[in-house]
Amino acid sequence: MATISRRVAGRWILAGAAGALAAGSRAAFAGEAPASEAASPMIDSVVRGVQLGAQSYSFRDRGLDEAIQALVECGLGECELYQGHLEPRGNLRRGEFAKVREWRLNTPLAFFEAVRKKFDDAGVLLYAYNYSFNKFMSDAEIERGFQMAEAMGVKYITASSQVSIARKVDTYAQKYKIMVGFHGHDNTRNTDEFSTAETFARAMDGASPYIGVNLDIGHFTAAGGDAVAYIREHHDKIVTLHIKDRKKNHGANLPFGQGDTPIAAVLRVLRDNQWKIPANIEYEYGKEKKGLDTVAEVKKCFAYCKQALET
Repeated sequence: MATISRRVAGRWILAGAAGALAAGSRAAFAGEAPASEAASPMIDSVVRGVQLGAQSYSFRDRGLDEAIQALVECGLGECELYQGHLEPRGNLRRGEFAKVREWRLNTPLAFFEAVRKKFDDAGVLLYAYNYSFNKFMSDAEIERGFQMAEAMGVKYITASSQVSIARKVDTYAQKYKIMVGFHGHDNTRNTDEFSTAETFARAMDGASPYIGVNLDIGHFTAAGGDAVAYIREHHDKIVTLHIKDRKKNHGANLPFGQGDTPIAAVLRVLRDNQWKIPANIEYEYGKEKKGLDTVAEVKKCFAYCKQALET
């Protein structure tokens, strides 16, 4: 398998994604990985100039170490880390907020430094941390997400969140110089949820350059959006893409190529314009299709993306 050094990979991505940040600031970020800088070479999953990776939520059926090994087995060299791979599995719907909040506020930052080392040692670039801010969090809990990201040496956070707390999040994003990409779903009835282009625009209106978008092209399609057009217009504000296939009109998640999401067109617009936005596979159709092997399905998703880029 072809490999590139971690420093080269980090510079490659940090130099191109989220173009709203000044070029000088991006250059300053490039050497900020933790002390495991000299670990193993990076897995190269760049295809025709497009960085393909995965949201580790794709491997939600296993723990962190097994998820990292699954990335390696799939040949994916870049990851957006799902917070559920680190946090205790408290059932928030049953009111177990205290358990999770205590873990967030009191876990030593050395724990997160060790998490980064796991990725480094596996040759996988840890690009972003998925820490979903919400309006029920204390200020300390919101700030702690940035401290976790800083300890892991990442400069991007992705967040399923509410539009109404974007300004508060921006305060900490500016303080820590970590860019936040808000993630949308397809709940267009709730105007405080991210879903359409208008909801993203409201969050970014008057915000600093540290507020951007984590565009899930499947959910965006299901919510009635045109992912290709949105990327063309807002590529400089997009932190990462989530690649999945869904039907329009709030339709189901489906294997790649069976839904209405323009996956191939999205990947090609990145390729043809040389926009260095990581395209992270998020395997979700397993929810509807029980009993599928996660690694085998992610490999199929990866193969679909590679073929689209080579065509």
